[in-house]
Amino acid sequence: MELKDYYSIMGVNRTDDLKTIKTAYRRLARKYHPDVSKEPDAEARFKEIAEAWAVLSDKEKRTEYDEMWEHRNDPYFNQGAQGQQSHSYSQQGFDSGNFDDIFSSMFSQRARSGSTRQPRSHRGQDLEVELAIFLEESQTSHKRTISYNLPVYNAYGFIDNEIPKTLNVTIPEGVIDGQRIRLKGQGTAGENGGENGDLWITIRIAPHPLFDIKGHDLEIVAPLAPWEAALGTKITIPTLKDPIVITVPANSQVGQKLRIKGKGLAHKGHAGDLYVIIKVVMPESSDAQSNALWQKLAEAQQSFDPRKNWGGK
Repeated sequence: MELKDYYSIMGVNRTDDLKTIKTAYRRLARKYHPDVSKEPDAEARFKEIAEAWAVLSDKEKRTEYDEMWEHRNDPYFNQGAQGQQSHSYSQQGFDSGNFDDIFSSMFSQRARSGSTRQPRSHRGQDLEVELAIFLEESQTSHKRTISYNLPVYNAYGFIDNEIPKTLNVTIPEGVIDGQRIRLKGQGTAGENGGENGDLWITIRIAPHPLFDIKGHDLEIVAPLAPWEAALGTKITIPTLKDPIVITVPANSQVGQKLRIKGKGLAHKGHAGDLYVIIKVVMPESSDAQSNALWQKLAEAQQSFDPRKNWGGK
């Protein structure tokens, strides 16, 4: 029986780091888990992947395995370290069929020599969830209930089970889209006395039908009739709290922004601004009288050329 190529089993390179190997292992574990996989050899592949992970995820085991792989075709191999490296070579030969026995025993060599190692503690893994809130909700501190699944890992690092968990969380005033909130110790459990991982909540603010978010500022488009933009007018603008009345100056241009200070998003005791963007909307239809008035306006403004900056005339 030949020594198994654990790197090929995991589909990784021998020079890949632990993070890459771990990603490959989790992908394969999900694919071949006997409870969910439809592959005909799922159970055998699952065990093979678990065996490969148990070796390649441990720094010392991986080093010893790499050494064995490098010398897998050597006719001489001595299991007795005798004060040298854990694997040295002598004139004692062995059959290649004994590779598995040698390999399975080499990780317990220190135990046979009387040395002991305390298991190392490991910090639990962090978890991440997303929480969608309305724009109006972001302006006040409020309570939310979140639910998520807490994975439970076995000795090989596979997820054996998931425990539903519910938490009551305080969302602070002034959160913005993409902001992360840390809940210490609410991730997966640590190992051998290690501390628990954390839970990170990423805030996602739902799109608003009227307002666009620009940092801590807000933008709203204000539709105006052509004569309102030309003559100026007063209009009522909605805000996140109460509507307000603003003055649109005469001869306002399309795309022009009117700033309303302090009517944006609250943040750490301050507030951003609200920008009103002018948009001119034409009537959908007109009668003969309206057309005559437009014609008089055109004649009165013959010197006005809206395309004078194009050049070529």
